[in-house]
Amino acid sequence: MNPRNILIIGAAGRDFHNFNTRYRDNPDYRVRAFTAAQIPDIAGRKYPAALAGSLYPDGIPIHDEKELATLIDDLDIDECVFAYSDVTYQAVMALGAIVNAAGADFTLLGLKQTMLESSKPVIAIGATRTGCGKSQVSRRVIDILTKKKLKVIAIRHPMPYGDLEAQKIQRFATLDDLKEHNCTIEEMEEYEPHIKNGNVIYAGVDYEAILRAAEEDPDGCDVILWDGGNNDFSFYRPDLMITVADPHRPGHELSYYPGEVTLRLADVVIINKIDSADFAGIQTVRENINKCNPTAVVVEAASTISVDKPELIRGMRVLVIEDGPTLTHGEMKIGAGVIAAKRFGAAEIINPASYAVNKLADTYRLFPDITEVLPAMGYGKEQIADLEATIAAVPCDTVIIATPIDLSRIIRIDKPCVKVEYSLQEIGKPDLNDVLEDLITFS
Repeated sequence: MNPRNILIIGAAGRDFHNFNTRYRDNPDYRVRAFTAAQIPDIAGRKYPAALAGSLYPDGIPIHDEKELATLIDDLDIDECVFAYSDVTYQAVMALGAIVNAAGADFTLLGLKQTMLESSKPVIAIGATRTGCGKSQVSRRVIDILTKKKLKVIAIRHPMPYGDLEAQKIQRFATLDDLKEHNCTIEEMEEYEPHIKNGNVIYAGVDYEAILRAAEEDPDGCDVILWDGGNNDFSFYRPDLMITVADPHRPGHELSYYPGEVTLRLADVVIINKIDSADFAGIQTVRENINKCNPTAVVVEAASTISVDKPELIRGMRVLVIEDGPTLTHGEMKIGAGVIAAKRFGAAEIINPASYAVNKLADTYRLFPDITEVLPAMGYGKEQIADLEATIAAVPCDTVIIATPIDLSRIIRIDKPCVKVEYSLQEIGKPDLNDVLEDLITFS
């Protein structure tokens, strides 16, 4: 029989993992192409032959998702596999309609096809949407386990935006490692907080190879922590699954893919940000958890905010910079920076949209709901330069930096800066220490 022609619809993350686990060495299939969305400048590259295996000596081309219908026809595609996250059900099935109308099957791969087994206990942290506070939870879990004298190795959901072959396995233990691997701002935002807390974190492209390297890490490894990205489910089969939900976006936990998957898989659901969300939103999330996963343990938590120089906010005109993906495909209107500006008495939050240049201006056109804040877009040198130029153009007294890293270390900012920090604080019982006890007993 002829192999079945496959096209993987992705965004430089889950798509590569699905290929590696399901298709790479399988002679029953030929992956003819990937398509790319969400992340700029991914299309036009190749998944390299060195990672693609013996069936793909020329590698696999990556096209823009806009070419999907044409590619199905030109490449005689039998089946399209959807493989990215934080997408409405409407958007997923709109793509399904394009695929079916072009004559191909539309597939979503599940746990059996894509989850890898570890020799170590695995805690997986996921979320119902981008920007729920998953990274805070990951750091909190590691802190609890470290105090129990356990060595935790974190593995982050992929962000391979550069040389894919060079990024096969990445290990980050020092800030110098970020430079060595030419990390984008988005990558640094995820890796740097772990490094500053003294933790080792892995990422890359080949998550089987990454897992085996982490299990044998030179610093030792007792527990693997999957630090999930967007609202994707884990690449590794977890012993404990923790999902974070956001009452600022009530109802999204049941209307985004694969966020509802992570909710249904959860042993523990954390309702985060209850200190800044309204009661109706919190109650909606509670009801939806009970509707689809009534046996999950529910932990309620605050996302506590602190600033290093509150005197630079009070009475000032401020520019607020927030995490980019949280604002773009995460669709958050505000984040910790806006909350800090209002709590500490800013006179005005300046809308930076009219001052944005080049690719940042394009971001505002693509996401017109972003108004009060500047997204810290930094997928490459051009975007970083645009970010620096935009900040310089905004007529403000103070720049509030609410990204997980201090941007003033990466780019030149010619105005006084305030750094916003945020961390997870459980409210009442049960807390994370309680729910981790089961894992600790068999570590």
